[in-house]
Amino acid sequence: MPTARDDLPLTTAHLSYLLDTCADGFVVCDEAQSIVLVNAEAARIFGYEAEEMLERSVQLLIPERYRARHEEGFRRRVQDPRGMSIRYVEAHGLRKDGTELPLEVRFAYTPLGDTVYFTGSVRDVSGQVAARREIERLKDALEQERDYLREEVQLAGRFGEIIGDSPALRMVMAQIEAVAQTNATVLVTGESGVGKELVARAIHGASQRADAPLVKVNCASIPRELFESEFFGHKKGAFTGAVRDRVGRFRLAHGGTLFLDEVGEIPLDLQSKLLRVLQEQEFERVGDEQTRKVDVRIVAATNRDLRKEAAEGNFREDLFYRLGVFPIDVPPLRERVEDILPLALHFLEDAAKELNVARPDVPMAVARSLERYAWPGNIRELQHVMERAAILAAGRPIRAELLSMPSVDDVPRSASHAHRSGSETIEDEAAAIRKALEQHGGNIQRTARALGLSRQALYRRMEKHRIPRR
Repeated sequence: MPTARDDLPLTTAHLSYLLDTCADGFVVCDEAQSIVLVNAEAARIFGYEAEEMLERSVQLLIPERYRARHEEGFRRRVQDPRGMSIRYVEAHGLRKDGTELPLEVRFAYTPLGDTVYFTGSVRDVSGQVAARREIERLKDALEQERDYLREEVQLAGRFGEIIGDSPALRMVMAQIEAVAQTNATVLVTGESGVGKELVARAIHGASQRADAPLVKVNCASIPRELFESEFFGHKKGAFTGAVRDRVGRFRLAHGGTLFLDEVGEIPLDLQSKLLRVLQEQEFERVGDEQTRKVDVRIVAATNRDLRKEAAEGNFREDLFYRLGVFPIDVPPLRERVEDILPLALHFLEDAAKELNVARPDVPMAVARSLERYAWPGNIRELQHVMERAAILAAGRPIRAELLSMPSVDDVPRSASHAHRSGSETIEDEAAAIRKALEQHGGNIQRTARALGLSRQALYRRMEKHRIPRR
């Protein structure tokens, strides 16, 4: 070691003191890999007292699965020590307590007489590695939230606001206004296609959480094996195909509202997991032991009679009462006759803008046909009928034959109640499905759309009623 003064006394004690003041750890071993010198930082990194490490093999500090590789590399360095890199490289260390840690290590050799010593400069980079992982996790989470919110913006533009001024709808709006400013859980019920999602959006928009996300989960579309991952997220490597961390819907909705659409479709054996999060406001990701707190307001929706389902043992009674703190029943379109024409004109306006044509006029005779029809598919069916009519009219007045819907006599208002899950019989539901399948030539996509169901929900009900696929 060069010094400014030749008479400067540097004893072993001085050198040890200097090494102990270094920020890096130093481990020195001989050609037999026996440790001969350790500074205080190295002892701290590996969790030993310095004296415990002396005269023991350096393999002590290396995880077992890396020892053979280290042995091979060490032998090469003994034969040609000049070939060692002076750069820091990533490595894995083993603490006294058996835990592993990420390191940066740089090797050097020092020949003293006939003996060559090898020095490892060691840095504990656990903090940096954890920070990188957290950055990656947050990046993935932000990407998922960005993609989800992008979809939500598109949906919001597509469905617009609640339209109508019928007495039945005014009652629903009064209930929304009453509950929106609270944190009460809301259960929105009603037939498929009546606009339950719009009610959920209206509750969120009028709440104190309006600036936070409204996150939607379609419970009927989640495969059973991915239920926990979808709701709670998972850790990378938790199961086959989990190639990166995933943020669940509960975490995405933190501070905002989680909309559980078709909540009645959640399998019975999985309902307890949802109940626990609703009660405790905490969860664990799949493959992760860390419990995470969450602040989420729940709005659920269903077209099923959950009270009846709970009584029959098909839905957890405690979950039903947890969800149904404040129920809102959305009336079917046939009970909102005053709203049919304003809705039809709204859908025509949207379709015309998309087609870049003038909005077609609706003659009085066509308006009366719209109002007399029972609309078993409710608002969703009306929207699809008016979109088709706008395309076929090409800017000209709407003609009755362009509506592409069954005649009023084919679906009388009394029969349309077969689509109301709250009062339907099994025979009514089966008959309604068979009739819709017949009207649409067995086409599942069109039949599901007409009934206001998802394809998965229609398949499940066909299976329940033993209706064969064509």
